[in-house]
Amino acid sequence: MKRFAYPALLLTVGLLSLTEKPATTDWPEYNGGPDRNHFSPLTQLNSGNVAGLKVAWEYASGGVDTLKNDTQIQCNPLIIDGVLYGVSAGSQAFALDAATGKELWKTAFTDDTFAMNSRGVTYWTDGREARIFFAYGSLLYALDARTGKPVASFGKGGKINLKEGLARPGADEYVVSNTPGVVYKNLLIMGHRVSEIAPALPGDVRAYDLHTGRLVWTFHTIPHPGEYGADTWPKDGYRNFGGANNWMGMAIDRQRGIVYVPTGTAAFDLYGSTRPGQNLFGNSLIALDAATGKRLWHFQTIHHDIWDRDIPAPPNLFTVVHDGKKVDAVSVLSKQGFLFVFDRVTGKPLFPIEERPMPASTVPGEQAWPTQPIPLKPAPFTRQSFSESDINDFVTDRDTIVAQLRRWQKGKEFYPLPLSPNRTVFFPGTDGGAQWGGAAVDEAGVMYVPSKQIPVTMALIPSKTSSLSAGAVNRNGSQLYQTHCATCHGQNREGSHDGSYPALTSISQKRNETSVAQVLAKGQGMMPAFTHLKEAERKAIVDFLFGKTTSVASAGNAGLNTSPYHHTGFTRWYDRAGYPVSRPPWGTLTAIDMNTGEHRWQVPLGEYPELVAKGIPPTGTDNYGAPAVTAGGLLFIASSRDELIRAFDRKTGRELWRAKLPAAGYASPSTYAVNGKQYVVIACGGGKLKTKSGDRYVAFALP
Repeated sequence: MKRFAYPALLLTVGLLSLTEKPATTDWPEYNGGPDRNHFSPLTQLNSGNVAGLKVAWEYASGGVDTLKNDTQIQCNPLIIDGVLYGVSAGSQAFALDAATGKELWKTAFTDDTFAMNSRGVTYWTDGREARIFFAYGSLLYALDARTGKPVASFGKGGKINLKEGLARPGADEYVVSNTPGVVYKNLLIMGHRVSEIAPALPGDVRAYDLHTGRLVWTFHTIPHPGEYGADTWPKDGYRNFGGANNWMGMAIDRQRGIVYVPTGTAAFDLYGSTRPGQNLFGNSLIALDAATGKRLWHFQTIHHDIWDRDIPAPPNLFTVVHDGKKVDAVSVLSKQGFLFVFDRVTGKPLFPIEERPMPASTVPGEQAWPTQPIPLKPAPFTRQSFSESDINDFVTDRDTIVAQLRRWQKGKEFYPLPLSPNRTVFFPGTDGGAQWGGAAVDEAGVMYVPSKQIPVTMALIPSKTSSLSAGAVNRNGSQLYQTHCATCHGQNREGSHDGSYPALTSISQKRNETSVAQVLAKGQGMMPAFTHLKEAERKAIVDFLFGKTTSVASAGNAGLNTSPYHHTGFTRWYDRAGYPVSRPPWGTLTAIDMNTGEHRWQVPLGEYPELVAKGIPPTGTDNYGAPAVTAGGLLFIASSRDELIRAFDRKTGRELWRAKLPAAGYASPSTYAVNGKQYVVIACGGGKLKTKSGDRYVAFALP
């Protein structure tokens, strides 16, 4: 049996405090450390030898369904004392020998809940015992790190339910945890994901005793009466509104005892007439006292968000030289391509941020906030507007695209959605710009940001009848589909062009009625559980998808936030040939010196081989995931839809190495050392952007 070693203990002021394993070997926390900088001080791999990297081992994690092709892995694995901890394509936690890929243990949970695509686990030890905290759907488990068995003393039989304390009558009950929490002393601080439709649950940030699972403190992101920010909502807003949640993860300064919590949009996230006001603490970076949950300072990156512009990634903590002095800083990225940078203690911006006037909404009842904050430095890492001159030179149906563009709203960062058939052109797209992988920062204070620049078009459509309105009305499955499903899967069940939301036109060839009903009841992947609908309503939708017509009486939930509109879907704008209509680059990697705010370089990230074969330079591609950067001068990143992992020279952006993966690596790599050998490992889950699904973890090392 393998013997596990644990970090040594340090005696300070009469108390035992955890000292982390030397950073020269491990990848001990999500995104590399509490600062979320994806950085390793390892130097064995460097620009002189990285071209020699070969596959060291592969691990089939299980859970992939090649017929459905809708599974993914987004996990950034931890490596501690030679053991790798990750999550499978089937949402099970596991441990491997990090030198060989041999499985040490793996969970086999079958709880009555659906597990969200997990981005990883949280590790804790006091030197005597070690635990893995792992979320399976709404259930948060404490596992023995040696065996993978639940720790019986935590919660009830080793688990707590994150729904507890959030549920309210009429809400949709969808709660999952997709991003690891953070440890502070005896606390595990957690965010969670909720749905983005009107009856969503609230996004409270909560801290639990990591020994017992007892709730210790709660921060209300939609303030309760008497709390700071309550006046930015309608009266009793906390009773009726949901969202404003931390789904993207946090960073923590343990020395100061401050946890940095970004948040997303309040629900419904694309129309807000029922929630007039600034809507704190939606779309905010919040600095909280980690011991008590008390607000220390905050900054709101978007006021009254009606564009679904969540802060997309965890913050980064780093030190820079600013005005001749060393400053500990915290920054957050935006889907818009902005970068907000603050003094970590005071919340004062390190570079100017300007409130600029923005267009008013033309939709009845909507009160768009009159200004939005725009950072003046660093410069945006994506383009900010889309016009005719931005249409790519080889687009296949230019006349149609130009005619559409001339009819639609474009050219401003924050045009509110209009009513269909008019549309707003989002550029960059609705999910970035920056996305959930976030940025890496090296020891010199240089930040590396992957992003994408693909236009998305969208509008609002009146909900002629809504099962969420007061009273009851008879509705058939087609009507219910249009209200609850068409925004993602298309008005005609065609899905999104890039495959992020699958087509449902031939669903009977991939699933049976029972499995579709289960997805509606429990959720899957990006899709929330439709628990706000009655079972009969869900059955009517299933019947419609399988060619049958069923009508049902839909009762209302008059007490909750409702919306008279739904949106046309997150439609990435592609031409007939399947390429973005914008001129390249479509995906980029940008290096920004955070000491000065100046860009150092930007290169395309990803390519379409068939375009390269035609002599078109690499265009970059849509991408998900993040880089790992090392003291050896390297940056490793997969992320692109071309199913490659690459190494770049971090100083110049020059590509030094690439390798084909068994499926696209829409995740963030980890790098670590065992017995003096440095490895780079990436989860290869695919399954997005119309690429095949996979279940492999692949590790590379020098022979």
